[in-house]
Amino acid sequence: MMTKDTTTAVLLLSCRDQKGLVAGTSDFIYRNDGNIVHADQHVDAEAGLFLQRVEWELTGFRIPRAELIDAFRPIAEKFGMQWELHFSDYLPRLAIFVSKLEHCLHDLLLRQRMGEFQAEISLVISNHPDLQQLVETFGPQYHHYPITKETKAEQEKKQIELLEEERIDLIVLARYMQIIGGDFVKRFRNRIINIHHSFLPAFPGGRPYHQAHERGVKIIGATSHYATEELDQGPIIEQDVARVSHRDSVQDLIMKGRDLEKVVLARAVSLHVTHRVLVYGNKTVVFD
Repeated sequence: MMTKDTTTAVLLLSCRDQKGLVAGTSDFIYRNDGNIVHADQHVDAEAGLFLQRVEWELTGFRIPRAELIDAFRPIAEKFGMQWELHFSDYLPRLAIFVSKLEHCLHDLLLRQRMGEFQAEISLVISNHPDLQQLVETFGPQYHHYPITKETKAEQEKKQIELLEEERIDLIVLARYMQIIGGDFVKRFRNRIINIHHSFLPAFPGGRPYHQAHERGVKIIGATSHYATEELDQGPIIEQDVARVSHRDSVQDLIMKGRDLEKVVLARAVSLHVTHRVLVYGNKTVVFD
């Protein structure tokens, strides 16, 4: 018995809100014998912007995938769309950046091995050698780039060369304790996902859980976002919180915070590789 090909095409688009947008994309798919399996849209009334995600089966679709971009281009030009087209059978190549804290890295490696998200973790880059044995147990290449103030620019240049040589689609900062340079961020715009603690109120610096404990916070959280030149200010992809109390020690807060970081980062990566995130300005629409 032959297994049905379940490969789909995913169209992400944004443009000025106007009449005929939904009809334009759906009619294009219908006229070419496509079967839509997911469609969602959002209108930002303040910005006057229309955003949409449409996914359809390629089985039976009359336009060959190699010709799809050229076939859809006239519709995109008619409505002034910014758009991108993806295929579900493409396996994105990931690079994970990490320092010494291993919880987010280990979680992503395990989830990928268990098939929880469809991507290949091609390599891990670190400014420390500590996690090499752990990473190589799972298979990815491990690259150590020691970084000082004096060597930072040269080392980032080497990292960029490696990322481009390995055709990396997405960079994941899994508690990488270095600030990525502006040129690096520009080269991989909306392709670098970061994770950081996020408290109410916010506690900057290297000991946020100690500050939170001293203030007696009741909620801790984590935020995953795309990296921008302005530290921790990029478009947000995913967030979550957990309640804490006066009974929790600093170590309790750290443990609960790391659990949140793992889950929130994994969700953000999964949303990105399934093409469910559309960035506009400094915001995102996340299609479920």
